[in-house]
Amino acid sequence: MPSLALRGILLATAVAIAPGRLAAQEVVDRIVARVENDVILLSDVRALASYQQFLDGKSETDAQILDRLIDQWIVRTEADAAHFPRPSEADIDRAISRVRNSFASEQEYQDRRKQAGLTEQDVRAMVASQLYLSNYLDSRFRPAVHIDPKEIADLYQTSVVPRATARGQEPPTFDAARESIQEALIQNGINQQAEQWLKESRLRLHIEKSLDEVAK
Repeated sequence: MPSLALRGILLATAVAIAPGRLAAQEVVDRIVARVENDVILLSDVRALASYQQFLDGKSETDAQILDRLIDQWIVRTEADAAHFPRPSEADIDRAISRVRNSFASEQEYQDRRKQAGLTEQDVRAMVASQLYLSNYLDSRFRPAVHIDPKEIADLYQTSVVPRATARGQEPPTFDAARESIQEALIQNGINQQAEQWLKESRLRLHIEKSLDEVAK
C-alpha cells in the first residue's frame, strides 16, 4: 500500500476508465467528467466512495472524489505509457495483509467490507490498482528526493521524542528511529513533487466536469 503521503493522492479504487465502457452503461449511468478522449462515470465516483467508506468509515464529497479520479487517470496513463510493471501477486497479498491489519480485528474488517458493499475480489482489485499507481509515483519521484541529515535530527527532536513522552513512553534512540524518519521525509518529498506534477498535468489536459449537472 502507499505511504500515508501517497495515499492522500491516491486513496482509491483505481477504476479502469475507457470509452468502450460507455455504451453498456449509458442508460443507467452518467458521465461526470471527460479527460482527453476518456470518460469518468458516476459509478466510478460511487465505487471510490465505497472504498473510502470501507477504509476510513467515511467518504469525501463527490467533487473531491472526482478530482482524485482525474489524478488517478493522469498517473495511470503515464504508467501505462511507460510500460511500468504491474505488482506481483505476492506484493498484492502483502498489501492486502496490511489493509486487514489496519483494522482492530478480522471481524471489523469483514463488517466494514460488507457495509461498503464490497466483495473480497473488489478489495483485491482496488488494492492491486492502488499499489500499481503508488509504485509508479515512488519510482518516478524518489530519485529526485534528497534528505539533509539535519532534517532527520530535527524531526527526531521535534516530533518523535515529544510524541513518545506525551504517551508516557521511552523515546526510541536516534539510531533506532533514523531509518523510519528518513523514509517519512522521503515520502513527504515524493508527495510534494507528485502534487506539483499533477497540478501542471491538469493544466495541459482537456478536462470537462459535469458532476453538478448530474446532481441536478
